[in-house]
Amino acid sequence: MQTREVETSELRGGGYLALPDGKRPFPGVVVIHEAHGLNDHIRDVSRRFADAGYAALAADLFTGRNRAVCMARYMAGMLRGSVSRYGIDDLKAALTYLAKLPEVDAQRLGAIGFCMGGGFAIAWACTDSRLKAIAPFYGSNPRPLDVARRLCPVVGSYPGRDFTAGAGRALEVALTQYGIAHDIKIYPHARHSFFNDTGRAYDRDAAEDAWPRTLRFFAEHLGRQQPGK
Repeated sequence: MQTREVETSELRGGGYLALPDGKRPFPGVVVIHEAHGLNDHIRDVSRRFADAGYAALAADLFTGRNRAVCMARYMAGMLRGSVSRYGIDDLKAALTYLAKLPEVDAQRLGAIGFCMGGGFAIAWACTDSRLKAIAPFYGSNPRPLDVARRLCPVVGSYPGRDFTAGAGRALEVALTQYGIAHDIKIYPHARHSFFNDTGRAYDRDAAEDAWPRTLRFFAEHLGRQQPGK
């Protein structure tokens, strides 16, 4: 595996890139952080994807900006439920950067996001057909939810002891209605941020079930290389 920090001269905000060993090109995944920013947990998630054969780019939505102002704008977009909220253009730029890397197959791209990042992943995927699969963890839904008809396949993981559980259930209903491939699971005893093994809400059972579910789903929708590659 190769890892490096992506400089702000390469990508606005910079990021963290993890590339797997083996025969390229690899499918690519953008990792979207929580309100805590691009921290060790998010870097670890990126490396775990690289271990599984994905080129993973964790985009940094805070570096070089006023964090308080950014958070106010991000939260305003989430509360409005807008699919064109502040920050989406930065994620699209991160995907463009990732897709142009020689190690990456630009036809096999996905995203994963946590909390704020999970909401971003859903909203973003409604506006960017390059995404072929997303994995929101405890994320909010855009409004109105009929925009979900434009989503790619979704594997979502939600804690039962959290307000986002309702969002997960509503998303599952919408995806079923629109015939979009999905795997939505609510973990009844888990709390918000259950996947973050550096935090007090970490739930080992839920996290150890959610990760292989995510990888299986991504393998189905991103794992097949296009003919002629």
